[in-house]
Amino acid sequence: MAAVGGVTRIPSSNLITQKTSTRPTSPFLKPINQSLSSSSSDLSGDKIPLKSVLRSLKASFNARIPILVSPKAVSDSQGSQTCLDPDASRSVLGIILGGGAGTRLYPLTKKRAKPAVPLGANYRLIDIPVSNCLNSNISKIYVLTQFNSASLNRHLSRAYASNMGGYKNEGFVEVLAAQQSPENPNWFQGTADAVRQYLWLFEEHNVMEFLVLAGDHLYRMDYEKFIQAHRETDADITVAALPMDEKRATAFGLMKIDEEGRIIEFAEKPKGEQLKAMKVDTTILGLDDERAKEMPYIASMGIYVVSKDVMLQLLREKFPGANDFGSEVIPGATSIGMRVQAYLYDGYWEDIGTIEAFYNANLGITKKPIPDFSFYDRSSPIYTQPRYLPPSKMLDADVTDSVIGEGCVIKVCWLQIGIPIYILKLW
Repeated sequence: MAAVGGVTRIPSSNLITQKTSTRPTSPFLKPINQSLSSSSSDLSGDKIPLKSVLRSLKASFNARIPILVSPKAVSDSQGSQTCLDPDASRSVLGIILGGGAGTRLYPLTKKRAKPAVPLGANYRLIDIPVSNCLNSNISKIYVLTQFNSASLNRHLSRAYASNMGGYKNEGFVEVLAAQQSPENPNWFQGTADAVRQYLWLFEEHNVMEFLVLAGDHLYRMDYEKFIQAHRETDADITVAALPMDEKRATAFGLMKIDEEGRIIEFAEKPKGEQLKAMKVDTTILGLDDERAKEMPYIASMGIYVVSKDVMLQLLREKFPGANDFGSEVIPGATSIGMRVQAYLYDGYWEDIGTIEAFYNANLGITKKPIPDFSFYDRSSPIYTQPRYLPPSKMLDADVTDSVIGEGCVIKVCWLQIGIPIYILKLW
């Protein structure tokens, strides 16, 4: 073990750490249970009645302190009750994109796809969008995979039931791998092309909207509010957005919106003069003058609600050669006069696309007094694959500001932020 600040190196043979481990917390996981078990230590592993948990799924966002927003702009911080008709379980199809090569996350992606990268001791990145869907009453979920997909496919098949919803078999989490066919000999060429290649399957579902998600983001979001905003504004496409600082702005799609929240200009990862041209007064989002100066851009989160008929029209008729949503489909839809609406999100969100982002996200989980992201939200849990490992044990160890997974034996060592572990011995 090595440490900063001259701390003595401890022999690696004295340190044993975990295999990835988790505990099932959802009726949608394997095996299907009639009650939910909490893995949070402060909840003491009590059994929670299924019906009471389902009634409380929508409560997590009400506890968050929102920023103020323009009364005319649609925002996630607005506390109105969601009342989708028809409800999301019957009217929305979730499509999670997990096929990127993840070169900026190398070597973490040397043998696995980005969404399969571990996070927070027990979880995988793909668990975030899948859990957000399940907590938002969306149970029809496809995950599109391509690069290094073996680990991701295995995790999904073991963590989530292939059929949810009882005898009607209306719910599922299903993997759709990239494939070649006589009609299309190419692999996925981008996000839009991946969806296009499986439109023949998606259009068979009797739904109103497609919810397109990324598989490598860390956030907690009520998609029902997102979809309700899409319907209330009569939008063709709704794009989740948030304020962004100049340092990171070049890595995202940027937009300009009017006072109604409608996107009037969109540029994917602009640089130089084009970046300066996308600068806006973000006080329209409700930011104070100081914060608006720090974050003068509105960035796309890469999360979209698209009406079903609009998606079919865009990918087959309007832009049949477009490969990417952010750089081609969204700007194209704006240019031809479609109603493309922004949905302003004010919670924690991180794109785990680089080693730096991965590192900061993991440290943020242990931040005091309030972490950037919490896995201990009883009303909106994050689900994952059950491993059934024994409790962790610490012997002559000093551990602070850390998240320890199950199945660990930590012996004669000091763990805290700033002390890297170079050599690990697995239990």
